[in-house]
Amino acid sequence: MTVQTGIQPISAARRAKDRLVQVLVYLAFALAVIPLLSVLWLVVKNGIGRFDMEFLTHSMRNIGARDAGGGAYHAIIGTLEQVLLASLIAVPIGLLTAIYLVEYGEGGRLSRMISFFVDVMTGVPSVVSGLFILAFWILVLGMPFSGFAGALALSILMMPVVVRSAEEMLRLVPRELREASYALGVPKWRTIVKVVLPTAFTGIVTGVMLAVARVAGETAPLLLTVFITDSINNDPFNGPQMGLPLYVFDQAGRPTDTAINRAWTGALTLILIVMLLNLVARLITWWRSPARRR
Repeated sequence: MTVQTGIQPISAARRAKDRLVQVLVYLAFALAVIPLLSVLWLVVKNGIGRFDMEFLTHSMRNIGARDAGGGAYHAIIGTLEQVLLASLIAVPIGLLTAIYLVEYGEGGRLSRMISFFVDVMTGVPSVVSGLFILAFWILVLGMPFSGFAGALALSILMMPVVVRSAEEMLRLVPRELREASYALGVPKWRTIVKVVLPTAFTGIVTGVMLAVARVAGETAPLLLTVFITDSINNDPFNGPQMGLPLYVFDQAGRPTDTAINRAWTGALTLILIVMLLNLVARLITWWRSPARRR
């Protein structure tokens, strides 16, 4: 009986602390969600009015700031092409870098140098990547403003995110899986391809989508490398090309309600595209999940 009376106040105090921590966690969650929901509500409220087929299928060619109509078709095409090209550049390089850091270079001098520069690149402002491509690709090499130049700038921003996310997912793969594969006589490269990467596939795809969401809304690199056009340009390798962030920036700077409404709708379209890409990534990870294969 003496022992029980001594334990009772301790358990009650622990329950009180646990309840207090739960309340603080819920409060922090609410504080984080409220700004997000308010931004989403504001974008949907102001952008849904012009979100129609004309907006999605027409460009701004021969449309003035005060004219009604017009759309963001040229900007949607530009954003999709630029993000796709940036992903084709950044994802393979970032994934191979993460594989080297985890599987081959752990503890080595080169791996420490690579990790240091990845950390530095993570903190580089987006405008710096645009200035680098502007100075090297456009001014030094004489290449034209193009969607590909913008994709190069976006790929610089994507690489460190892909490297860090893929690296963390690869480190979560149990060492026992590798050792079991090695015990069967499987070469290391085949173990990585057939065992490690499929196990970490879901997390890698999530990291890639975080990188895509990171660069899809960048304006400064595109403003310096892609330039601005009101016409449709389906060729990302030749001539100025629009993007949705540039479209929002351009329309929001015009002093008319019509243009500002188009800017809100452009922001809503960009959010929907990112959400759609995330949904596709979720479906891919579900389709490739080991649990479903069983």
